Amino acid sequence: MAAETTLLEVGVMFAAIGAVGFLAARFDLSPIPFYIVAGIALNESVLGAVDLPAVSASEFVVVGAELGIVFLLFFLGLEFNLDRLLADKERIGRAGVIDLVVNFGVGLALGVYLFGEPLPALLLAGVVYISSSAIITKSLLDLGWIANPESSPMLGVLVFEDLVIAVYLAVVVALVSGGGDAWSAARAIGVAFAFIALLLVLVAAGTTLFERLLDTPSSEYFILRAVGVTVLLAGAALAVGVSEAVAAFFVGMAFSATEYVHDLETALSSLRDVFAAVFFFWIGLVTDPFVVVEAAGVVAVMVVVTAPAKLLSGFFGGRIYALDDRRSLRVGLAMVTRGEFSLIIAAVALSGAGGTLAPETARTIYAAAVGYVLVMSALGTTLMGASGWFERFVTPES
Repeated sequence: MAAETTLLEVGVMFAAIGAVGFLAARFDLSPIPFYIVAGIALNESVLGAVDLPAVSASEFVVVGAELGIVFLLFFLGLEFNLDRLLADKERIGRAGVIDLVVNFGVGLALGVYLFGEPLPALLLAGVVYISSSAIITKSLLDLGWIANPESSPMLGVLVFEDLVIAVYLAVVVALVSGGGDAWSAARAIGVAFAFIALLLVLVAAGTTLFERLLDTPSSEYFILRAVGVTVLLAGAALAVGVSEAVAAFFVGMAFSATEYVHDLETALSSLRDVFAAVFFFWIGLVTDPFVVVEAAGVVAVMVVVTAPAKLLSGFFGGRIYALDDRRSLRVGLAMVTRGEFSLIIAAVALSGAGGTLAPETARTIYAAAVGYVLVMSALGTTLMGASGWFERFVTPES
């Protein structure tokens, strides 16, 4: 009976996604906020409050959301091969450091102001620092910006952020769990770096292996092999405490050096879009709007303080890449978007309730982070879609 119920819920989910996707296309808007709102409308906090059957965050939905992140970052890696990464390492480093100093610094200051303690401040800093690789990548593809010059600083900073957050998560998980001694944190960071180093070796030396792997006349085997390698390595990364998004990005980079890039994009784009929609629906599904309302004041302060900071750091990141003001503005508007990693940090904060964090503080950070992601994911995609209006206020492109 449980299987039938789960299948029905999954059917409702896909029907809702299809309906709101049609609505978004009808009005020529990004579907991402629509997917999130659909998840909120059908979750247990909303429908359960009026005793109606709701869609639960079943194992299928959770794994589907993970696959959405994996495929979105895989496609990001396909666009950002190792040669390009190495050629751009200086600009990536400079833009990434500006992004880190400005936004992590603003988050720390805001956390100290709101909570007055170092650990809550550190958690809040992570929430407001990290932009959403998954949502920004999806928006770049939807808007056709992926081949534009402004995509380079966006993708470069996202790579920098994902590497920083891999270390950050290892540290804060150790601190929040109470195993905050230097050895535990150092061991977690060491494992993360070792796995990333192995992925880099695979990217640098595995081109011939990947060419042979994908050399098949069968479209079925081609897809299965590509998906098998990508999901296996992403899952292995997650198992050792490294972001699955980082692993998927490096796997995409490995495949980008082969002659099958176009075939991979053609074969897997539909799979990416389906699971990306599940990921955005899942964000809504785990968002309790009533809890968010309770933290509305904190959310408002976070949005007002951090959105301009991210816009400015993104703009200067674009200038580092020698972009004009119009394209640099696009970088800033895109980087405003927050998403999956902020929710992961929120869950880490909640796990410390009653232990390393006061219960009220942990719940406030969690609720504020969820509300913040909801607002900033919608705001970021809306700003990207409306970039033409903002570009009128800067120097026209020559």
